[in-house]
Formats: sequence, C-alpha cells, structure tokens
Amino acid sequence: MDEGMKECSVIILNWNGAEMLRTYLPSVVANTPEADIIVADNGSTDESMQVLAEDFPSVRTIILDKNYGFAEGYNRAIAQVDSRYVMLLNSDVEVTEGWLAPLLDYMDTHPEVAAVQPKIRSWKNREYFEHAGAAGGYLNWLGYPYCRGRRFGRVEKDKGQYDTIAEIEWTTGAAMCVRTEVYKALGGLDASFFAHMEEIDLCWRLRNKGWRLACIPQSVVFHLGGGSLSYDNPRKTYLNFRNNLVMIYKNSWCRWSVLGIRFFLDYTAALIFFLTGKKGSAKAVIEARRDYKQMRKKYK
Repeated sequence: MDEGMKECSVIILNWNGAEMLRTYLPSVVANTPEADIIVADNGSTDESMQVLAEDFPSVRTIILDKNYGFAEGYNRAIAQVDSRYVMLLNSDVEVTEGWLAPLLDYMDTHPEVAAVQPKIRSWKNREYFEHAGAAGGYLNWLGYPYCRGRRFGRVEKDKGQYDTIAEIEWTTGAAMCVRTEVYKALGGLDASFFAHMEEIDLCWRLRNKGWRLACIPQSVVFHLGGGSLSYDNPRKTYLNFRNNLVMIYKNSWCRWSVLGIRFFLDYTAALIFFLTGKKGSAKAVIEARRDYKQMRKKYK
C-alpha cells in the first residue's frame, strides 16, 4: 500500500445516478473519514460528472467508457485500487456515523474472513430490514438465496433479533467489504452475469476456497433498493433466473441433482407468471433457461 493511502476504498458504482449522488453521497462523505471515497462512473450520459465536480470535489472519480454492468464495472474500478480492503457500496445507500469501523476492525482481527457486510435496513421503512442483504445471506439446498430478516419478498422489523455477529454464506453487493487481494486473485465478480447474483457467486467461490464471511450488525446502513430495476421488472426476473442457474452450475457439488429439480420449478414459475397476467416475466424465465444453457459451456 502506498504511503498516505487509506486502508479501505469505498467504491460507489454510478450509472446515470445524478439524483442518487445528491441524495446519498453526502452521508458517505460525512461519515467515512477512514476511507478513500471513489465514484466509478459506468458511462453515464446524465449530469453525474458535473454533480461530482461541483458538489463533491473531495471524491475521487474513475471514469469508464461505457456501461459495463455491475460486475465488470466493479472489476475495472477495483483494478485501479491498491488499498487493503474495498467496500462495494450501492449509490442508493445512506450510511450512519461510525458505520465502517466495525467492519474493518473485524476484518483486521479475523484473517480467515474474506468479506463482511453491515446490517441493511430499508431507507423508506427505516425500522425494517431491506430486501437486498438484510442481516446476512444464506442459500437453501436448491440454490435460492434468503437472508436473516428476509425470506422471499417478506422482510422483518428490526427488533434487535439479529444483533449478533454471524457467519453467513453470502454478503450483499449493496454493501460488501472484501479483501482487495483476495478479490483480484479470484478474478472478481463474474462479468458474464452483468448484474444480479454476481456477489452471491463470488461469495460461493470464496467459501469453496476455504474463506469465511460474516455480517457485522454493529454497522448499520439504509438502502433504498430497486434503484436500477424494480423487483417485478422482466429484465430483473431474467437476470435473477439465468444467473442463479449459472451460479449453481459453477459452484454446487451436487449441481445436476439440483438443476434437475430446478428445471421443473422454473417452468412452473413461468406458468404461474403467465396465468397471473405477467407474460413478460413468464417469457423472461424461458429466455433465462435458454441462455443459461449457452452460458454454461464457457465453464466446462
């Protein structure tokens, strides 16, 4: 690490998010003195760069030439950073005073841990957990992700029930602190995913290499969620189904058994979408399964 460089770099990936920057970046600047704050711009065409230059002159910018998506955008940004840790932080996250210190302290004292996340609460309903990450992520045996504080679409009120540090199976990409050297050694996020589930795939690969992950609830942030695609957007449905299948294929030791069951479950989901009038989502599931078959060839 260069002399004068801080131990952690907080990297916010931005794409046409000028209003997000105005709303959420002030909390990051005000509450993160122990880290370098970087906005990596994914080829924005709005006034994002003007907002950064005029309102946030202390924030470093990394300018990418086009929208590479969440995965490759972060890979290209992190390639330009040499700090010990990097914090992947969504542009729609409001942080709190002292939020980063518990994460860094835990990483410093637990060398077997590759990545951690804070407790994620909803920016809109601040007493409740937020869908993307909540109090730490897990996977069931069929490869479906869930969290402490969230199962499928239902989130719990935060009553302190998850205020213990816990080992988890995946950390949310909305606020993920990871060892930079380890991230780079594993090739970072899988750029083929473009967006959605890429952080779960990375965490699965980390665990397969023997690394551990944790949620540190002494750190709290508030996440808007759905800032890029709404939860019922067919494009989001497509990416979630496709990437989930690819992730299982890449990482699961019993992949063929799981994928055989998922074949029936996925087409059942498509049928339910169709019968309930969500024809776009039904089509998205079918296209996701088709494209998964093509994508998996690259991993053989």
